[in-house]
Amino acid sequence: MHKKLGTFALFSIGILAFWLILFSFLPNLLVLFSSFMTQGESEFLVFDFTFSNYIKIADSLYFSIFLSSFKIALITTLTTLILAYPFAFILATSAKKYRALLLLLVIIPFWTSSLVRTYALIAILKTKGLFNALLLWIGFIDTPLEIMYTQSAVYIGMTYTLLPFMILPIYASIEKIDMRLIEAAKDLGASTLSQFTKIIIPLSLPGILAGATLVFLPSLGMFFIADILGGAKDLIVGSFIRNQFLTFRDWPFGSAAAVMLTLLMFLMLYFYSRAAKNISQKSTL
Repeated sequence: MHKKLGTFALFSIGILAFWLILFSFLPNLLVLFSSFMTQGESEFLVFDFTFSNYIKIADSLYFSIFLSSFKIALITTLTTLILAYPFAFILATSAKKYRALLLLLVIIPFWTSSLVRTYALIAILKTKGLFNALLLWIGFIDTPLEIMYTQSAVYIGMTYTLLPFMILPIYASIEKIDMRLIEAAKDLGASTLSQFTKIIIPLSLPGILAGATLVFLPSLGMFFIADILGGAKDLIVGSFIRNQFLTFRDWPFGSAAAVMLTLLMFLMLYFYSRAAKNISQKSTL
């Protein structure tokens, strides 16, 4: 029995390793090699080793795209955190009979493609859409708001798509908090604000960090939201890389930009792991 289990485990690990090598490691390795090549007049790649593609990224024009992407990702992360934390807290502290329903409401968006949901937002945000119709009906505005094809529409789309990725980690952290700590704080005369800032938030920091990472990193590459809702007015790193490959056919430069984005993501994951480790050590002291 043990030998059969070992064989099955080795087979499963082998299949997984083969899949990751073939469809993840090798493509990324090819992108890395391509980033050191040059663009030919008629060929996608010319095997002429150079660092010029990485030097080119430092140009102010291209560097500003990275800064703009970080700005969009940061604002999206902060917005989702503000919206997600109260819902996650209510979800974690609600009665068990309601918790399943609330969790279902969070998970339902995953049942539909994010691309389809982004197109559905057009019906809500357009000039004659549902949002403007509601504001006009209650008398809040006199003329429809121009939301579509603005940066505000991009923030709304990003927040709507990535909100569940912020809710679930925070919910998981708050659910693990020992509520006896809050009861003890009440007995010692701590106010509701003190309980929240000195107990709940510090103990839920791992969930906040995990949610921020899960929101910030995808925000850098979800170019279809910026294209559909923003009218492609503001380039983000994802759309910039897409354009280099499909529009300008500059595969080496697109590969260099993709490598830089990957390195930035690994760097952020490293800082996240260090921060999570420090928080875990402090909570055990």
